[in-house]
Amino acid sequence: MKFGITMFPTDYTIAPHELAVEAENRGYESVWFPEHSHIPTSRKSPWPGGPDLPKWYYDTYDQFLALTAAAAVTKTIKLGTGVCLVVQRDPIYTAKEVATLDRISNGRFLFGIGGGWNAEEMADHGTTDFKGRFKLMRERIEAMKEIWGKSKPKYSGDLVKFDEMMQWPKPVQKPHPPIIVGGGFPHGAKRAIAYANGWMPIGGRGGDTLAMIPPFLELLKEAGRTTQDVPVTLFGVGMDADSLKRARDAGVDRVVFGVPAESKDKVLPVLDKGVAAMRALG
Repeated sequence: MKFGITMFPTDYTIAPHELAVEAENRGYESVWFPEHSHIPTSRKSPWPGGPDLPKWYYDTYDQFLALTAAAAVTKTIKLGTGVCLVVQRDPIYTAKEVATLDRISNGRFLFGIGGGWNAEEMADHGTTDFKGRFKLMRERIEAMKEIWGKSKPKYSGDLVKFDEMMQWPKPVQKPHPPIIVGGGFPHGAKRAIAYANGWMPIGGRGGDTLAMIPPFLELLKEAGRTTQDVPVTLFGVGMDADSLKRARDAGVDRVVFGVPAESKDKVLPVLDKGVAAMRALG
């Protein structure tokens, strides 16, 4: 089982490139940064994590710039978006950003995506059909796959359309970096099986996530896919050997520990705690 960390990088936290170096030096497999362009003050959408939205949701750095800074000073650690809100992004620009980061990191990028929960934030980007966001997410991913995989791509969906074009660079990873869909069971899991290379639920949201893995495996089998095709990356796992053992025994491929949006002196002990839990697991 692989081990990653995630944090909201801001101007008052440990710098993203420093966090990546410290994580790499401790043997973590991956570092993940989330995304919010802004948070409207008129927000009505409930945050899935609780009643009060933490301030670092509107303080967070741009995830692609933070990951590029991390890529420049590391050699082995994988760099993930956890998640990229593709429904708020132009797919042509995003395809170029993904390919550029994959090139700069020499093939270390993991493309975690999600439909998001903040309807007001999406509306500011022109995504006014909140209920239709998952169809838009799929079409934008399909369009990006065309851009990455073809010398003269074109795409014509219901929501995304462009005529034949040329765009380089192409990603190092072929046919493209792993696309890992965030979300719960069954809908997020079904999206991952349908068009992605991994499923990324968050532990503690919507019940016992590990209990959802057996029916997920059944859906995989019905679709003719396996956990090698669509491995599970679990966010929100406790930093203790018992939690990690349960995840490993359930078939989780990667766990991602949450790190507080704090300064270096407060973050490094948390990284060390995670290392101790990994070692205790054996």
